[in-house]
Amino acid sequence: MAVLKYSRQRECIKNYLQDREDHPTADMIYTSIRRDFPNISLGTVYRNLSLLVELGEIRKITTDGADRFDAKLIPHSHFICKDCGSVLDVMIPLEDLALKVDPVWDCGHVEECRLEFRGVCKKCIKSKSHA
Repeated sequence: MAVLKYSRQRECIKNYLQDREDHPTADMIYTSIRRDFPNISLGTVYRNLSLLVELGEIRKITTDGADRFDAKLIPHSHFICKDCGSVLDVMIPLEDLALKVDPVWDCGHVEECRLEFRGVCKKCIKSKSHA
């Protein structure tokens, strides 16, 4: 692969994600990044997000709605709320699960485990109880 040219826009996107816990969408990132780069296009944001995912510098989380992005690369899972669409980190040690599966897995050697939980978040449950 050719040497990747430095991009202030890509660096800004990566830094923005590192400071977030809410797993923003590309549109959310675009809206925020435009403050520093008023001429940036949504397409540029998408291309840079795809490149950062490809380089392994961020993770893409596929949901029923828009994809979300996460700069936290330590092994962890996600909880996706089916009502409001929020994505929350679930810090469960996945290495133990992968080790339990590995000896009985006959498709190959497990190198990574991504676990996803779906349901209704506490905020949505609480708002329904007040309705």
